[in-house]
Amino acid sequence: MARLTILFGFLLVIIAIIGYVATGHTHPTALIPAIFGLILIVSGATARTTNEKRRMLAMHIAVTVGLLGFLFTAKALWQQFELWQGVTLPLPAAIEEKAAMSALCLLFTLLCVRSFISARRARRT
Repeated sequence: MARLTILFGFLLVIIAIIGYVATGHTHPTALIPAIFGLILIVSGATARTTNEKRRMLAMHIAVTVGLLGFLFTAKALWQQFELWQGVTLPLPAAIEEKAAMSALCLLFTLLCVRSFISARRARRT
């Protein structure tokens, strides 16, 4: 799961860079997904340890960051559907970037929860 966390972190950084370039380097807020991505990368790197408690803490921090990333940007998923239907909204590049971040964070959170459930079941047996 640590490698997957690092991968999702890099994907968020890439989304931030693409969003920043797409806005013409004028909106530094387009780099916000990079902050979430860097936290995921650090958490994933920390989770690559043999110390079980440290690994669990790092992964719980990562899933919390993923959940917060989803919750902060969830509205953009609906706005993205509106854009696809032809509705004109201000800052469509920002909406697309937030929607991509939201989808990635939701997928990451769901994968983490699934992994946590599997780990708990494995400890019981």
